Amino acid sequence: MCGIAGLFDIKGSRPYEAGLLQEMTDVIAHRGPDGAGLHLEPGLALGHRRLAIIDLAGGAQPMRTADRSLTIVFNGEIYNFLELRAELEAKGAQFVTRSDTEVLLHGWRAWGERLFERLNGMFALALYDAREETLVLARDRFGKKPLHYALLDDGALVFGSEIKSLLRVPDVGRELDPHAVADFFALGYVPDPKTIYRAIRKLPPAHLLIARRGRGTRLRRYWSLLDTLGRPDPGEEALAERLRAAVGRRLISDVPLGALLSGGVDSSAVVALMTEAGCRTPRTFSIAFAERDYDETRYAAQVAERYGAEHEVRQLDPDDFSLIPRLPEIYDEPFGDVSAIPTFAVCAQARRFVTVALSGDGGDEALAGYRRYSFQLNEERLRSLAPAGLRRAVFGTLADLYPQGAWLPRRLRAKAAFRELSLDPAEAWVRMASALHEPLRSQLFSGDFKRRLGGYDPGEVVRTAFNVDAPLDPLQRAQYADVQTYLPGDILTKVDRASMANSLELRSPMLDPEFFAWSFSLPPRRKIAGTGNGKAILKAAMESRLPHDLLYRPKQGFTVPLARWFRGALSEQVQGLADSSPLVHSGLIERETVRRLARGHQGGTQDNSKALWLVWVFDAFLAHSAGTPRAASGPAGSADRPRPVEVAGAAAL
Repeated sequence: MCGIAGLFDIKGSRPYEAGLLQEMTDVIAHRGPDGAGLHLEPGLALGHRRLAIIDLAGGAQPMRTADRSLTIVFNGEIYNFLELRAELEAKGAQFVTRSDTEVLLHGWRAWGERLFERLNGMFALALYDAREETLVLARDRFGKKPLHYALLDDGALVFGSEIKSLLRVPDVGRELDPHAVADFFALGYVPDPKTIYRAIRKLPPAHLLIARRGRGTRLRRYWSLLDTLGRPDPGEEALAERLRAAVGRRLISDVPLGALLSGGVDSSAVVALMTEAGCRTPRTFSIAFAERDYDETRYAAQVAERYGAEHEVRQLDPDDFSLIPRLPEIYDEPFGDVSAIPTFAVCAQARRFVTVALSGDGGDEALAGYRRYSFQLNEERLRSLAPAGLRRAVFGTLADLYPQGAWLPRRLRAKAAFRELSLDPAEAWVRMASALHEPLRSQLFSGDFKRRLGGYDPGEVVRTAFNVDAPLDPLQRAQYADVQTYLPGDILTKVDRASMANSLELRSPMLDPEFFAWSFSLPPRRKIAGTGNGKAILKAAMESRLPHDLLYRPKQGFTVPLARWFRGALSEQVQGLADSSPLVHSGLIERETVRRLARGHQGGTQDNSKALWLVWVFDAFLAHSAGTPRAASGPAGSADRPRPVEVAGAAAL
């Protein structure tokens, strides 16, 4: 696991300065504390930071072929590299290392762009083919590993694992993308391929960006989940066999390896199958919360004891807010998932003992574990019983009349359900997937900012994915929308930055392409039971392996008591949020709305913690971004002084 950065001259062969490339890699040293490497030649600069996992002695990067025609910097792990290596050796390839990186070089020579269809792994890479004067950027199928890029007016292609690398280059613009700002407040994250900066993009999952000198660039998707639809064997043992194989592929390591064990179904299943796949005494790591509503450690302890794990638990101080100021530095753009805090904590705990850890990430998307999948499926059944006009009239009226308030018992909070039943399936899913709904966003945004948006609807990115032209059942549509948006934009961004900030590699067996495609194709009844219980087939497969009360208890989120924080230890900061200097100077937010949200929340009758948290995060990002320095020198010009970010006008997008 590593960090990469670089520049490529698409128009010519100008030289790049080693000092600039060094700065671009130094700012991501946390991604690779074990080594650093640079490669420069006319028109090309490739930088690498290494976290050594496989072939500790021979896997240094940048790596080149013996004839120096191919050079690569690579972040990730290829789990089927031994099979690919054997196939390439049969074709005559000669290897000088044991690393998966060298397999990529010989694989490109043998298969070209078809290489990436063969890879089972997580990766972001840049490969330069000197004979073709071509640079290829590639990202794995689900977007487990990040890759950002910018195309500059002078013909330079700038790229890096994290945005902070690109911001070291003087000519990379810092204007905020107003659409991305709207996306953040709608979803809680900035969805691919956007970033918060207008000039910088994310390479989408399962895509290649191919830049050929003198011929420009092209973007190409090399894989789609929709191409994997089939009729799988829906038996529990078929699932166990496939997941065991996925876990086994992720146990290859030349450094200590363990697992994050929350006590939920997914991570517990991974630990159980680690032992079956040959890891006899796994090391496991959990976070303990003082509040029972957030704590799952007793379930984690049951699993650890059953499988003889060396189990480490870290008690999270309920009033430790020390990580909050670091979030903008870690994520480089506004990121609103508050579970980033405990995720960082458990990664820090694991890194004290291991360099690699397995996790249960992806299980909810693969096997319909989120509660909203069950809600969506039940609402779709109800929609089928009444015509759209009648639903809009009846349920829309009920939604208007029904009270809303944190004081209502959870089972009586039906306002959202009535509203969703009045909508068509795609609109209802957009609403379920939203962090803040449109009426509140409209109140939160200033009049000037709404004019700049020009009617832009941030729900369109989710709506487009849900309405994809493919023969999907209603549940698959919801899952596919999440795979295209929420999974890479939120879940995988969260775990990558939290783990790599601690120099820890996380591996996700549930995101094995073969296992995920098989799971996605299952009929809805095997994913969601008649009781509305998600991941039904996984739970059935694990009944002989895990405690019954762990499998069938209500789903518990991995989060923190944000609402209580904002009424208690952080109440003063929340009260002053509307007057924060970065927020005031941005002119994007209606300050009186922020004051009203703070008063309502602290009065106890409303839970406005989500909206207030997003404003807090955005304000912190603005403050951090204004103070982020650029490189002192470089091919594109001189350094800029730190200055407030600007928001691009809608016409400039």
